[in-house]
Formats: sequence, C-alpha cells, structure tokens
Amino acid sequence: MTASQTHRTAEEIGRTPVGPRELPPLGEQRSASPPEHVDAEIGNGLRVLAVRKPGSPMAELRMAIPFASDDPMHPATAEVLADTIATGTRRRDRVAMDTDLALIGGDLGVAVDPEHLSVSASALASGLPTLLDVLADILTEATYADHEVELEAARLVERLAVARTQPRVIAREALQRQRYGDHPYTREMPRPEDVEQVTPEAVRALHPAAVLPRGSVLVLVGDIDPQTAVTEVERALDGWRSDVVARELPELPDLTGGDLVLVPRAGAVQSQLRLSAQSLPRTAERYPAAQLANLTFGGYFSSRLMENIREDKGYTYGAHSGFEFTRGKATVQVDADTASDVTAAALLETRYELGRLGLVPPTDSEVETVRQYATGSMLIGAASQAGLANQLIGLTAVGLGLDWLLGHPERLAAVTTEQVAEAALEIFAPVRFTGVVVGDADVLGPQLEALGGVRVADPES
Repeated sequence: MTASQTHRTAEEIGRTPVGPRELPPLGEQRSASPPEHVDAEIGNGLRVLAVRKPGSPMAELRMAIPFASDDPMHPATAEVLADTIATGTRRRDRVAMDTDLALIGGDLGVAVDPEHLSVSASALASGLPTLLDVLADILTEATYADHEVELEAARLVERLAVARTQPRVIAREALQRQRYGDHPYTREMPRPEDVEQVTPEAVRALHPAAVLPRGSVLVLVGDIDPQTAVTEVERALDGWRSDVVARELPELPDLTGGDLVLVPRAGAVQSQLRLSAQSLPRTAERYPAAQLANLTFGGYFSSRLMENIREDKGYTYGAHSGFEFTRGKATVQVDADTASDVTAAALLETRYELGRLGLVPPTDSEVETVRQYATGSMLIGAASQAGLANQLIGLTAVGLGLDWLLGHPERLAAVTTEQVAEAALEIFAPVRFTGVVVGDADVLGPQLEALGGVRVADPES
C-alpha cells in the first residue's frame, strides 16, 4: 500500500459513506469556583477588588476614576493631564519613575475618555508595594512641570490633527452628534485648537478638583493574597483623600429611531455605515437573551450579517454589531465600511437582516452555537490575569463585580430560543435605529435618496 493510499485528508476523515461524520456532543458546562477575593471600600472611599489568580508571578492593576465635566475645555485639559500625570512628582522625575517600575518588571499607563480617567499597570507580584507607591505618588504629588505639559500638549496636537482625518474617527464623531447632540459624552476627542490653549496652571488645577477616590474603583488581579493586597492599597493610598465624590457622567437620553444622516466626505472611495439603537444594560434580567440575539445578528464572524454582506455579497471586508455600556444604560452599534458604489446596497441588506432577525428568529441550532461562543469567549477572556482585570474593571465601573462574572455562564445557559427571539424582535427592529453614513454625497446621495430613510447633514452642524 502506498503512502498516498494510507493518508486521508481532513475532508475524508470528517465524512462517512452516508454523509458527514457526526460531531460528539459538547461536554456539560461546569460552574466556576469563585477564586479567593476581597471586595471592599477602604477609608478614603475607594472601592478595591482584589482577586487571587496564580499561574504567573505578576499582578495586574486597573483603576477607573469618574472624570466627567460640562466645561467645553475639559476634554483638552483632561487629555493633557492623562499624558503628563506620570511625567514627574515631587519625589520622582520621569526617569526615576521609569527606573522604579523597570526594577519590578512593571509598566503604567494613563488614558481618559468622557467617563473615566483610567490607570492600567502591571508588575511582579513581589513588587506590588513599589507599584502602589508609584501610583500614590502620581495621584497625590504629580507636579505637571511646565516643560512637560508644553511638550506633551504639542505632541497631542500633532496626533489629533492626523486622527481627525481618519474616516473611522469622522464617522464616530458624526454618530455621537446624531445620537446625543452636545451631551458631554460626545466629546471623546478634543479639538487641536483647544489643546493649544491648555496651560500648565489649568492642568494643575484640574487634578485636585477631579482626581478623587470617592466613587472610583481599583482592581488587582494576580498571584497575591487578596486581604493583604487590600491592606497594602489602603496604606499606600491613605494620603489620597477628599470629601468630594468623583463626578459621574450625566445620564444619557434613550435613543429613538429615525432617519440616518449622510455626512458628506468629498472624494471618498469608501463609506462608513454606523447604526445604533437603545439596548439593555448588563444588570437587566433579559440581557443574556439580548447578548445572544446580538451575536446571531452581527456579533461574531459567522453571524447573519457577515454571511450576507461579506461572504455572500462581498460588500465589505467586515461588519460587526456590539454593545456599548454607559453607567446604567446600553446601546447596540452596527458598523461596516464599504466601497461607495455598494454602500446603498449594503445598507439595504443590513436593514433586511435587522428585520429578518425578528421576523425569522434564530433557530435552536443558532442559539446553541452563539451560546457556546459567548460562554467560551468570556472564559477565554478571563483566563489570563490581564484579561480578568480588564473584564472586572468594566463591570465594577457600573457597580457589578466578580459574582456577576462568575454567574453569567449559568444565565446564558438558562436562556431559551423563545427569549432570544423576543429580544431580537424588540431590540433589533429596524425602526428603532438611527445613525450616519459617511461618504461622497455626490455618489451616495441619489442612491440613498431612492432607498429612503436617509437625509443629508446640515452643513452648519
């Protein structure tokens, strides 16, 4: 017998004389045992969640400080603050801070958005006291030296000038204006001209007024003793105190469906479709059903939307739908980038799939597939220390915690096909969506006008 006669291809292995070989059933999903953890509020009002997760000699730290403001200059000042808070303190200059972190295998980064000032750091678990000391230093002793502020502000102006030419940034800003008008949540990226006006004095004044422990959350995950870690956090951050509560973002209004807005981008050869509707927050009893409905529609590669406008029609390289959570609310977003000549057709098919999800609801097989995908993705995401820390900071920022995460596989397992169908019909109905199309109005205008439900943006808006 020759080698070619003994070797079978994957297709041959997967088939029998009567058809495809039946796959074995998936094993029963076992409940996760709660890891050792402590979830407590320390003396300065900071919530600390410490979770023991061995397997790596590291510790991951995440912090979220509510950082909202109505001041039109706040986004620019906040961005400069985030870029310069770790450039020097009264005890450490930039080099000393970097050296201390390097000696414990650590790093630390700071970012800001309309809701939070966020700190992300990691280090060897044995170096946690040093990491916390550096953190306490920037929270209480950041100096914002004039030359550091001016240098970082100049760099930020250059980055913003480039970013604001990107189609995805233009589409995001247009969608935010369409959804929420002038609400502070829409100010995700400052204007370069505002950054140019930020002074070191303004940054130094913002820090004590807004970098506050009360209402903030710190998550620690790693090869640590949780109770000891919380004690170390309390000791290190004892000097970070204020009677003022960190400022939360004002509540967002619920979205209502309506026309999409065509945002002209002359000469563009590609268009951006961005649709959005009100959804259910994680705290809602029906959220698991909504999550499975979203996955079926466009939440993963084998979704209905991807099968239609990518695999079948070839209109886009990728289409996606997903949730965006803000405090006690949530929205669902649908996005796709397409060539200009097929934009209207892609929008038509997207609306068709939205309607079909409710009128031709997911089958038992579809629901079981996305259920396994949702559960597996969540478990894989939480398998690493960094992944678990990232999941927990997102949950704690909206008042949830480890218990919610551990209990979610059971909630997903309990969802019925009928409940997914009900969520699909309610949440994904086409009339509930609003949004934008960004592209060349001369090319898109006649097609979208014929399609209906799209109006051209006011040039003054």
